[in-house]
Amino acid sequence: MGERDYSDVVGRELLLGVCGGIAAYKAAALTSLARKAGLGVTVVMTEAATKLVAPKTFEALSSRPVATTMWGPNVAHPHIELARQADVFCIAPATANTMAKAAAGFADNLLTSTILAFTGTLIYAPAMNAAMWEKPATRRNLRQIIEDGATIVGPETGRFSCGEAGVGRMAEPEAVFDAIIAAMRAGR
Repeated sequence: MGERDYSDVVGRELLLGVCGGIAAYKAAALTSLARKAGLGVTVVMTEAATKLVAPKTFEALSSRPVATTMWGPNVAHPHIELARQADVFCIAPATANTMAKAAAGFADNLLTSTILAFTGTLIYAPAMNAAMWEKPATRRNLRQIIEDGATIVGPETGRFSCGEAGVGRMAEPEAVFDAIIAAMRAGR
């Protein structure tokens, strides 16, 4: 397979929201793909995500500081500044919790506050156990997020870390990356 041409998106900005699902490790691969394509990547992590993948991992991969709190020493309104700098905002993995908060317009942490402040293209890559994915509340939240204009990538069918199998695995990083590139190219 030959190299793909990303010259039309070099220098564009991706804001990557990482939630506290076991699939958070896939966000590291997604960061690498985006950087190799010439995108600037800024990562926002929930507190739960920092328990699964260290922020230092994303700092090394993105060559930028990772945002984890509303109360940083150098920025008065981090959620506003983060939202304004990005062309595309991708939440991967998107947990049921963060999707519910986004659907309802909650802004109780840096990631959800930034989602609410962002006016560009939002992409969600859901990741959760099949029972959670099929729950009526999750389906309602998903419909609301789509109605609000977001793009959904996945989830896929497969085995979960708990040993069960079903629909709910986060889409592979390459599929999420392709959606990000398509959104950037569409100029949305």
